[in-house]
Amino acid sequence: VEQVRSGGAQYSLNTPAALHPFVTAALVREDAVVVLATATIRQANDLAEALGTLIPAEQVSVFQPWETLPHERLSPRADTVGRRLAVLRNLVHGGVENRPRVIVAPIRSLLQPQVKGLADLEPVHVKTGQDVELDTLIQGLADAAYHRVDLVTNRGEFAVRGGIVDVFAPTDDHPVRIEFWGDTVDEIRYFSVADQRTIEVVDEMTAPGCRELLLTDEVRAKAERYAQSHPSLSELFTKIANGHAVEGMESLAPVLAGEMELLIDLLPEGSVVVMSDPERIRARAADLVATSEEFLAASWAAAAGAGEAPIDLGSATFHGLDEVREAIVERGLGLLDITPFGLDDAVRVTAEDVPEYR
Repeated sequence: VEQVRSGGAQYSLNTPAALHPFVTAALVREDAVVVLATATIRQANDLAEALGTLIPAEQVSVFQPWETLPHERLSPRADTVGRRLAVLRNLVHGGVENRPRVIVAPIRSLLQPQVKGLADLEPVHVKTGQDVELDTLIQGLADAAYHRVDLVTNRGEFAVRGGIVDVFAPTDDHPVRIEFWGDTVDEIRYFSVADQRTIEVVDEMTAPGCRELLLTDEVRAKAERYAQSHPSLSELFTKIANGHAVEGMESLAPVLAGEMELLIDLLPEGSVVVMSDPERIRARAADLVATSEEFLAASWAAAAGAGEAPIDLGSATFHGLDEVREAIVERGLGLLDITPFGLDDAVRVTAEDVPEYR
C-alpha cells in the first residue's frame, strides 16, 4: 500500500475479483483520492455499491461517462452532465471534508477529454430566507443551460409563474418549487411531477449545470467567427452565436471552448489510480478509440465544404490507454493493476472467490 501511495511507478496485484473493493478501500486516505477504473458502467456501479459498505457511502462517487461518443451529433443527457459536474466540483473545491475519497470511473470517462475549468462552474444555489431577485435566479438558470418550459417534467428544465420558480436539477429525483415573497425566498419544497403535490420541505436548492459547453460571450463570439469562415456550417454556428443550444454542440468544444483536460489532471497530489481487471479495460479502450476516430472522420471534421479548412476536433477524441497510463506516472500518481492473471511481476494474494451457487 505504501509503495503504491508513493506514486511515480506502476504495480500489479494478482487477486480474485471479490477483493477489488477491499484493496481499493485499503488505499483510501484523507488527503488524496483513489480513482478506480473499470471496463464497464455496470462494473463501476457494482464496485461503488460494494465500496459503500467498507467506507462511508457518501465518500464514494461514480464519474459517469457520456452516453454519446465525443464526435456524435448528440448531446449527453442533462442528468449525466449534472452528476459529472457535481463530482468535479467536489473533487476540486470540496476541500478535504467534502471531497470524494474514491471516484469509480468507467474507462471511457477516464479517456475522454473534457473542457478545462468545468470544476470551476458554480451551481445555482438558493436557500430559504435568502434575498435574491427573481430575474437574477432566472438568468442564472438560463446561463447554466436549463431549458425554460411552461410545466416542468424532465431534468434540466425550469418554469416561472408569478413569484414561483420550479426547477428540476439533473442530480435530484424530484423538482423543487421555490416561492418568493418579494425578493426573499419564502419556501423551497420538493414536489411530484405526476400530481404537483408537495413531497418534502427543504432549506436549500443546489442546481449544477446541464451542459458541459455553456454559451458564454466568448463561445458565442468564436461561433460567429466560424460561421463566416465555414459557410457550409454557418447555420449551425449562427444558432450557437445567437445563444441557442444545438444538439451535439459539445463535440465542437475544442474550437469553441479551447483547452481540454482529463480527469487525472484534477487529482490532488498523492492520489492513486487503480485499474480493475486491466485486460478487459485494455480491450474496451481499444474499441472506444477506434470507434471515436471513425466518428471523427465522418462527422464535424469532414463537414467543411470545398475550399474550406477542416475543423480540427482531434483534441476531443478519446486518448489512448497507454498515453493516459504514462501521464498518470509522469504526474507522480500511483498506478496499480489488479488482475486475475498471475503475471511474473505481480504480487500475488492467496485468496479464492466464494463459489457461486446456481
